[in-house]
Amino acid sequence: QLQLAESGGGLTQPGGSLLLSCVASGFNYFHMGWFRQAPGKEREGISSISFNGDSTNYADSVKDRFTISRDNAKKTVYLQMNSLKPEDTAVYYCAIVDSITIVNMRGRVWGQGTQVTVSS
Repeated sequence: QLQLAESGGGLTQPGGSLLLSCVASGFNYFHMGWFRQAPGKEREGISSISFNGDSTNYADSVKDRFTISRDNAKKTVYLQMNSLKPEDTAVYYCAIVDSITIVNMRGRVWGQGTQVTVSS
């Protein structure tokens, strides 16, 4: 059974950092993506990484602030989030995706999500 579990969310001040983790069980070596959904907004893809980690992509809203990475030996994908802004407040989800192009990224298996709140 394919399962994903996110962790690492929390409350931080503007300008702060958080590291999200997504641990997979039952599988490995899939393209992976991070999505987020803010209150009253649609879920959006923000970052992706190829199955072997060689390719990464970012939405313009997080480029140069967020970094996606993976450790296949640990079956874990990470999202390092720096210079956080109040508008980054959302529930963050990881997912298996078929395409790592941000505009075409669609989740096939989802985690339960982790809340990130950026507020002073």
